Amino acid sequence: MEFRTATERDVDAIVALVARAYRGTGGEPGWTTEAHLFDGPRTDADQVRAVLAAPRDTLVVAEESGALVGCCTVTDRGRIAYFGMFAVSPAAQGSGLGTALLAEAERIARHELGAARMIMTVIASRAELLAWYERRGYRRTGTVAPLPEEHAVHVRTGVDVQLETLIKRLGDADTPLRTLG
Repeated sequence: MEFRTATERDVDAIVALVARAYRGTGGEPGWTTEAHLFDGPRTDADQVRAVLAAPRDTLVVAEESGALVGCCTVTDRGRIAYFGMFAVSPAAQGSGLGTALLAEAERIARHELGAARMIMTVIASRAELLAWYERRGYRRTGTVAPLPEEHAVHVRTGVDVQLETLIKRLGDADTPLRTLG
């Protein structure tokens, strides 16, 4: 397993990976699908290129035997890093890859960006996903917000999607969690 920063040549593979992980292809294993909540793409090539071009974003990919099997973003927000676009190939889910990729994102946030905390948003109705993050040291903040309008266009009719913010202290245990800034 190798982690590296994504490049332009990875764009199509990242779009395909995110689609498999979150929208499924009709028969792959995996528990991260959101197909019951959303229609349409999770991301597209233009959105991935925008992340690659953003100076505060790091798009990390995990490669195994030359194939892209995972990705995530780490966004520098000062003493806080934001974790997003987390995808693991359905065939690799349950193998420890997700845990390793999350740990790499935390390492980047702490050691390369100097962040004291990592935050993320998770679909509030995804209890199993929230529990997975809690087992890795993330705490639910109680902050729940509607899905941003630019993403709501793909929500299935009759579905209400809310996002819950999670946070984890990176490093110094004396730093209080209650302050996000």
